[in-house]
Amino acid sequence: MRNLVRNRLTFVVLILTLALVITGCGQQSKDTETSNDKLKIGIIQIVEHPALDAARKGFIDSLTKQGYKEGEDVVYDYQNAQGDMSTAQTIAKQFKNNQVDMILAIATPTAQAAANVTSDIPILITAVTDPKAAGLVKNLKRPGTNVTGTSDLTPVRKQLQLLKKIKPNIQNIGIIYNAGETNSVVQAKIAEKAAKDLGLNLENGTVSTTSDVLQATQTLIGKVDAFYVPTDNTVASAIEAVVKVASEEDLPLVVGEEGMVERGALATIGINYYKLGKQTGEMAVKVIKGADPAQMPIEYLKTTELIINKDAAEKMNVSIPQEILDNAKEVLNNK
Repeated sequence: MRNLVRNRLTFVVLILTLALVITGCGQQSKDTETSNDKLKIGIIQIVEHPALDAARKGFIDSLTKQGYKEGEDVVYDYQNAQGDMSTAQTIAKQFKNNQVDMILAIATPTAQAAANVTSDIPILITAVTDPKAAGLVKNLKRPGTNVTGTSDLTPVRKQLQLLKKIKPNIQNIGIIYNAGETNSVVQAKIAEKAAKDLGLNLENGTVSTTSDVLQATQTLIGKVDAFYVPTDNTVASAIEAVVKVASEEDLPLVVGEEGMVERGALATIGINYYKLGKQTGEMAVKVIKGADPAQMPIEYLKTTELIINKDAAEKMNVSIPQEILDNAKEVLNNK
């Protein structure tokens, strides 16, 4: 009798244990299934500065607005290459190994790194000046690859015209950029032609790293009447160095985008990177829903904004014409 009771208790314990194991496995399977259901997007950014950060935020906000909530419907893996191309390549390979569903590549160097690593995973690009010149697409209207997205090509000619309106007697402009960035080389060529048409001369101050920016700017002192910085990631990361020299030498500094104006440059006519990121997010959702990147034209932001920094004008001893101030979308005062 005692053995019978013991056997029955053992049987009950075994049944309960088995039930717990099955329940645990079921829950684990459910958790795995839920995790697998979430969209995985790898975000690679060449360096952190306000313009690129704004593009990233715009992208994420756009997906959220379209029903893809972070943590619920989509998981983002954000990685910063710290301005290093070898790091960018490593990050891109990591995304491929992790089998992300999509890559958002912010800026030309990281877009090139991602495209070099995979031809299968859809790559959405933003803040890339000329995707074709960068070797990312075969055609701007029909990319023909796994890459599509938005260009941040800014109105270089209008920016130089703005500089001339601010200081009509200028003749020589110092352009500071990284000759190793395809996006910057494209803009430098546009600037050279525009300057010639406007009767201006360009003096190049090229850099390789952020630590070169101050010296490159200083070497232009005495040779130029003003400074111009395009949407260059290297120089944008160290724009304070250019601002310092421009302020000390009373030379106006016009730049390619708003973030640099917020950090002390004089003015820009440029695009809004947050809006550019949002537009990229809209394209991403189309890809998520089945659109083929190879057939999706590269898109551009159609509107530009005139931004003026009055505090910078005082420091650079520049008088901004009232007409320009009246037409500005925003007049900043950092005091």
